[in-house]
Formats: sequence, structure tokens, C-alpha cells
Amino acid sequence: MKNNDEDLIRHLSELRKRLILVAAWFAASFCGGLYLSPMILRYIKSRPGTVHIQWNVFSFTDGLFIYLRCALLFAVLLTLPLLLYHIWAFARPGLTAKEAKGTLSYVPVSFLLFLSGISFSYFLVFPMMLRFMEQMNQSIGAVETYGIDRYFSFLFNLVLPLGIAFEMPLVILFLTRLGLLTPDKLRSTRKYAYVTLAVAGSCISPPDFASHLSVTIPLLVLFEISVLISVNYYRRRGISAVPSSQT
Repeated sequence: MKNNDEDLIRHLSELRKRLILVAAWFAASFCGGLYLSPMILRYIKSRPGTVHIQWNVFSFTDGLFIYLRCALLFAVLLTLPLLLYHIWAFARPGLTAKEAKGTLSYVPVSFLLFLSGISFSYFLVFPMMLRFMEQMNQSIGAVETYGIDRYFSFLFNLVLPLGIAFEMPLVILFLTRLGLLTPDKLRSTRKYAYVTLAVAGSCISPPDFASHLSVTIPLLVLFEISVLISVNYYRRRGISAVPSSQT
């Protein structure tokens, strides 16, 4: 009983140290984000190929909140790899050498997938949606006056969900390795997954057909990639699966 208590205290102490390191790095990254926010915001406003929209502020605090949001996103991006590494390092004593080596690759891959999702949504989907909204407003003769707070709320509501959605292949591979998912289960639920992803895509994108496809198709492709990754894992492990025609 005493040894169990000592092990628990040791694990909690280690967890505390790792959380302090991650929190300290997050705080430092946040401060760096506050310093770099003006340059980041100017780049976003003047980036070639984007829709040129005049930002307006409707309250004294709008600029401050945008600074904080920009710094927060910057800190999250820099802290995510370190957080994932410390999660892996904390769980490492309970893993075999092979499992530890295999799961370590999840750290950079997860960050790269998240970054890919953000880049895809910001450089491709976001400008397309802005152009659609601008054309729709002009078609009804509306005078366009956009607040900077609404602009970035729209941006974050699009970019962050797609960044998280790009983690789908890695999450499905992880669940497959745990035995919670199999290629057969993924194939049998394909039609339900398609409907769910189509609904999610329609919630993220504007109601025009082009924007809807620009979000939904990548989500469906990610699902199919996830199925292929799951099948490949089973083949490498020599695990037989039920043919798709029987599902």
C-alpha cells in the first residue's frame, strides 16, 4: 500500500513538472505572440490573393481583443508540439520499447496535420468564402462595412475546425491500434460518416455550392485516407479482415 502511494506521488510530481514546463512555454509564446501580432495582422490584411476588406473597429476594445486572439493562436501553435511530446513522455514508462517508438511519431505528424488543415482553410477556403459573401452583399446593394472583430470571428470559426478535422487519419489510426476500430467497422459506417461529414461541412461553409464542396470534399477524402491507413495497418500486422462485399 505504501509503495502504491509513493508511486502515485511520484507520478503526480512528474505530471506537475511537465505541466509547469508546458505552461511556462505557453506564457512565453503568448508574450512573443503579443509582440508579433501587428506584423501577423498586417500580413493577413495585405496577403496577395486575398479579398481586400477595410477593417473597422466599433468599440475601443476591438483592437485589444484581436491582439489577444492573434497572440493566443500563435501560442497554441507553438505549444502544441511540446504538449504532445510531454503527453507521450509521461505515458512512456507504461509502453513497450516498440510502442514508445511507434507512438513518438504521432507528435510531429499530429502537429503537421493540424498545420496543414489551418493552411488549407486559410489559403484556399477562406478567400473563396469571403468572395462569395462580398458578391452576395453587392448583389443586394448593401454597403459593406466590416468590423475587425466579426472578421476574425469568422476566420477562427472556419480555420480551427478544419485544423482539427485534419487530425482524423491520425485519430483513426490510433483507435485502430487500440482495437476500437477496424477496417470493417469503418466500411460499414461509411454512408453514415459521409452524411455526418456533409452536415459538418455545410455548418462550416456558406450556403453556396462551391464553398460547400470546398469543405466537404476534403473531409470525405480525409475519411477515405483514414480507411486506407486502417487497412494498411491490419495488413502490416497480418490481421485478416472481412472483405468489404460482406459489410
